[in-house]
Amino acid sequence: MTPPETPPHPTRPLQPTGRRCVCPGSYDPVTNGHVDVVTRAAALFDEVVVAILHNPAKQGAFTVPERIGLIEDAVGHLGNVRVGAWADTLVVDVCREVGAGSMVKGLRSGTDYAYELPMAHMNRHLSGVETLFLAADPTLTHVSSSLVKEVVRYGGDVAGLVPDAVLTALHGRIGRDRG
Repeated sequence: MTPPETPPHPTRPLQPTGRRCVCPGSYDPVTNGHVDVVTRAAALFDEVVVAILHNPAKQGAFTVPERIGLIEDAVGHLGNVRVGAWADTLVVDVCREVGAGSMVKGLRSGTDYAYELPMAHMNRHLSGVETLFLAADPTLTHVSSSLVKEVVRYGGDVAGLVPDAVLTALHGRIGRDRG
């Protein structure tokens, strides 16, 4: 007679399937900084799940299906990356659902580290999921989705900071004619 399986204790590490990680974010919109982190994670893991985490009560610049399309366009050349979206959930629950024992986040500065570290500790406490931090490409440390949207809204140029498809979408959605 085999002993009954016990459910995993919340602080016990997950038993991941392969080497899979989650790269969580709102991706509204995806930037070249995001693409860099996902690309580097794809070189380290067998599979990367880009997890769009969103609150349906909040209106983003782009709909979730639009974000999925823009991300897939940006990282579609990476065969081990898939994109999904989750609403009103903890990232550790996304990790459990997809069988990932870790998540990867990019850090642009010490401020990002100070913000992300307590979340990493809480996520590990809740589920055993480990958070790995990748230092941002130094040429992209000033890039954030919110700053990109603001610059475009006031007619500034963000070429080279976002994928070409995102640049086109931003100009169509929130860009101002410079005419």
